[in-house]
Amino acid sequence: MQRGTKQLHLNLFMMSTGHHEASWRHPDSRPECAADVRYYLKLAQTAERGKLDSLFLADSYGLPPTIRYKVVQGLEPFTLLSALAMGTERIGLIATASTTYNEPYHVARKLASLDHISGGRAGWNIVTSTGNNTAFNFRDEPLPEHSERYRRAEEFLQVAKALWDSWDEDAIMLDKQDGVYADPGKIRAIDHRGSYYAVRGPLNLPRSPQGRPLLVQAGASNTGMEYAAMAAEAVFTAQNTMGAAQAFYADLKSRLAKYGRRPDDMCILPGFCPIIGDTEAEARELEQELNGLIQIDYGLYRLSNLFGVNLAGYPLDGPLPFDDLPDTAVINSQKGRHRMFIDMARNESLTIRQLMMRTAASRGHYAMVGTPMQVADEMEAWLRSEAADGFNLMPASLPSGLDDFVDKVIPELQNRGLFRTEYTGTTLREHYGKPSASVSSSISASISAAANT
Repeated sequence: MQRGTKQLHLNLFMMSTGHHEASWRHPDSRPECAADVRYYLKLAQTAERGKLDSLFLADSYGLPPTIRYKVVQGLEPFTLLSALAMGTERIGLIATASTTYNEPYHVARKLASLDHISGGRAGWNIVTSTGNNTAFNFRDEPLPEHSERYRRAEEFLQVAKALWDSWDEDAIMLDKQDGVYADPGKIRAIDHRGSYYAVRGPLNLPRSPQGRPLLVQAGASNTGMEYAAMAAEAVFTAQNTMGAAQAFYADLKSRLAKYGRRPDDMCILPGFCPIIGDTEAEARELEQELNGLIQIDYGLYRLSNLFGVNLAGYPLDGPLPFDDLPDTAVINSQKGRHRMFIDMARNESLTIRQLMMRTAASRGHYAMVGTPMQVADEMEAWLRSEAADGFNLMPASLPSGLDDFVDKVIPELQNRGLFRTEYTGTTLREHYGKPSASVSSSISASISAAANT
């Protein structure tokens, strides 16, 4: 393929002090700013200076028991992104919201509001939540079963789409002379009654600039991939080798046809955690510095929580106790990550300590250590090999890791024709090459989907 014929999409995954679990202990980090909007605004402005497509905020609804060892995840996404919208102009703003512990009307309204506030830059990272740490903050019962959560998520999205489509683009009349603000004939109730939700509608907010937010999803189980094939326009995924990424890419893209979609209707963005130095030795030194700050107790908790087995009683420098681990089929959350970590430990003969170190920054996403040229080479190789349409950028430490990427890697990608030098659109959908959703096309698509169900 000739250089410049396809370009990368790049999203910044913003996480307080960075993605390495010990980043908050590094001398250059700012853990005291974990709840400071000005800190996140500077990160967003740096990402926008680099012309990145978007930034997104993960979210959870519970305080983890590991608060002793790790910075709290951060501010509520819709609140923070609305503030960041006022200090940025072009970069997309993707909020995480759970379909298990929210109501469709609330989420649809918040996303429409963010789209209005930002001038068409809103996106929704659709999750179904994980863990009982979250579940018991909402009701006195454990997390619903995996497939049940996805059935709920499917109906949740159906309702949200109908609410966004409940206003025509030209419903607002603004006829001051006759005193007519809006045409009620162009605003419709949705009268939804399903297995989980009964919602009358319409939304109490006019149609937003994009029509609908960009829809993002990150499930890696078979159920999650099927949901993504049906609904997602961008997919965040964790793949720790190019071969695994190519297989995931081909599998997921092949599922789109059954939903009347084309491969180009979806962008697949594997997580990418680079540690960058002007020389490879400098980058290795930074990696060792961060790994030297790891709290063993936190690492053990993280792996024990994922595997469903307390690893504290096993030798750190011994192998993972494969025979004592539950099968992935019975795991109720993070099925894809559970399988990945087991395969990683087995295929690479990693001890528990080595697995802890190997995933301290990336959590199973692809990580590399190198110079800006080496990082650009790797990103180009993944793009050319149909392992990715772009990347979900996960700097090991912030703000320094983002500064290095924007100032040193982005110019190299631009020189190769792999990344934009200026924004050509104003909306998040335009950045990702997705058309705005008109009411007529949305209604037609919904009717078609229903007919194929």
